[in-house]
Amino acid sequence: MVTNAAAVTSDRRTQLAITLVDVVGRLATGTTAMIPVESPAEVGVVDAWCRGNGHSVLAVHADAVEVYRGRLSDLDSKIPTERMPGRRLWLYANFHCNLACDYCCVSSSPKADPRALGVDTVAALVAEAVTAGAVEVLVTGGEPLMHPAIDEVVGICAAALPTVMLTNAMLFRGSRLRLLDALPRDGLTLQVSLDSATPGLHDAHRGAGTWLRAVEGIRVARSMGFTVRIAMTVSRRDDAQEEQVRQFAASMGISPEHMVVRHIARQGEATSGIVLSRATLVPEVCNGRGCLVAPCRGHRPGDDGEHRLDAPRSEHRVDPRGIPRLPPSR
Repeated sequence: MVTNAAAVTSDRRTQLAITLVDVVGRLATGTTAMIPVESPAEVGVVDAWCRGNGHSVLAVHADAVEVYRGRLSDLDSKIPTERMPGRRLWLYANFHCNLACDYCCVSSSPKADPRALGVDTVAALVAEAVTAGAVEVLVTGGEPLMHPAIDEVVGICAAALPTVMLTNAMLFRGSRLRLLDALPRDGLTLQVSLDSATPGLHDAHRGAGTWLRAVEGIRVARSMGFTVRIAMTVSRRDDAQEEQVRQFAASMGISPEHMVVRHIARQGEATSGIVLSRATLVPEVCNGRGCLVAPCRGHRPGDDGEHRLDAPRSEHRVDPRGIPRLPPSR
């Protein structure tokens, strides 16, 4: 991290140091806090303090630095080897979609530029991932079934590594049903978005009638011999609601280990949700409830996989200026 920390006045340095000692000193190890800053130079002051006191800068936001109490190496040591960054290849096969969900982190919609990956590009990327030691491929979008050669794309992926294709399961008819049928059953999981056990919440985010069509799609996919995983997207932790979805999934023959819970990220179309940072993007660490989640602020890595959504979160945007920051990720 390179900033001109010398440009900060001595009085302001002292003020920042006092704030850091007070705020970070009250944090539990493995949790984070936001330290307000007024310039890129002050980012350098915070970073230097952290380095000298055994702590870490996780991310830089528009007007604050997110500080992690402890070394990042300690955080990384909590991540299972198979879930370390770089172990899974995410492919955005295309960006257009039959839906325009109000929290879509990549702003997909029927009007979005498809930006479809070519089959040759996919083959090259998958081969490189295998060489690099990746253990899984995830094919997402947009809605992947709108990619005209999705059968070839998924076939390449599943022949090389275990593959998950994310889908809203609403296009399983006509020519796209034939595309679906052409996909391999071995080595492939279909991850279907289903946000609630009844239509209300799901339809509120994705459009009227989408819940029923998603459920119909799940049943079609299972009747065709596919392994189906349900992905529930939430704005806050709600154990009762999650249990309702688990029970509903079980009624369709889907076991608890084939359900994931994802938190809305404040990115793309979403106006609320977790702020993207290293703390929140430790990739989908598996917790003790069979959910794939990213630890949020207030979560202590390694605490039996439990996570809290009631801890305070920042409302700062990712800085559009030249201040060092983490790249956005889905």
